[in-house]
Amino acid sequence: FVFLGLLIEMTGMAKAMVGFLASLLGHVRGGLHYVLVGAMYLVSGISGSKAADMAAVAPVLFPEMKARGAKEGDLVALLATTGAQTETIPPSIVLITIGSVTGVSITALFTGGLMPGLVLAATLCALVWWRYRREDLSHVARPSGRVIGRAFLVAIPALALPFVIRFAVVEGIATATEVSTIGIVYAALAGLLIYRQFEWRRLYPMLVTTAALSGAILLIIGAATGMAWALTQSGFSETLAEVMKGLPGGALGFLFVSAFAFIILGSVLEGIPAIVLFGPLLFPIARAVGVHEVHYSMVVILAMGIGLFAPPFGVGYYAACAISRINPDAGMRPIVGYIVALLVGLLAIILVPWFSIGFL
Repeated sequence: FVFLGLLIEMTGMAKAMVGFLASLLGHVRGGLHYVLVGAMYLVSGISGSKAADMAAVAPVLFPEMKARGAKEGDLVALLATTGAQTETIPPSIVLITIGSVTGVSITALFTGGLMPGLVLAATLCALVWWRYRREDLSHVARPSGRVIGRAFLVAIPALALPFVIRFAVVEGIATATEVSTIGIVYAALAGLLIYRQFEWRRLYPMLVTTAALSGAILLIIGAATGMAWALTQSGFSETLAEVMKGLPGGALGFLFVSAFAFIILGSVLEGIPAIVLFGPLLFPIARAVGVHEVHYSMVVILAMGIGLFAPPFGVGYYAACAISRINPDAGMRPIVGYIVALLVGLLAIILVPWFSIGFL
């Protein structure tokens, strides 16, 4: 999936999706900001890698958004928070990791992860509407139906890929791991035959990047698994279980404390290590207090994502700044509102389990 994320950027599939969304919404107030949120949602459904998602979307949208008067700080703030918003969208690497270390069905996680991402997208879009409700678009022409139709035809192969991936997993045609190979073949054929954009000289650097990032993730999982075993042997897990079971408020209190804890852990442990280290300890407790494991997965992943992409410690925020080439200081103030919007969305997901398990 890491390689697939790099591939969709190189073949122009991401650009085609962004172009179609821009033709639909580019003429409304805050339209390109809505496009950024929607494009990250769609691209995340293909790649599974947040760095690849941001690298595919930001260079396409940011020049035009700056030309319309958007401030750099607001752009990088929204880019970072959309990274947190899309952590549950299949085939997210975090979903695959949490399923691997906790035993939760990856197919169930893929099915349950779509709606929570939409809830957070809605809260981000509500804030975008408020901030850009008076944007001057008198100089922006509304595209004709023919232009929109042409953009849609160009984007169809790219838009179809998330559905191909999800269908293959849910119907049992391929496992969550095998379906990435299907996605790579599909993207390569689309780049060669449809978009005619396939730079062979970039393949080797992409493979090196894929190997390096995949190796880093595997080392993290290996080390964190050993640490989790050590914590279990030391008796820490039993102590933690007793403390968490004794929290006031039952299942709801447990969810709130878990969300708060994973926001902090996501900031200091860079996401996946937090999941691998504490997931095996906390999931049995969640089952014991009556929380559905998929619902708990969504709360934990989104809380971890908020911590990962929130400054001043979240490394995801600085990755967004590096990709967009914007000074981190510029986004510190604008991101506060977007983080609050994400927290409102997380609260809705905690209080309404249907968002996570309604389609299982």
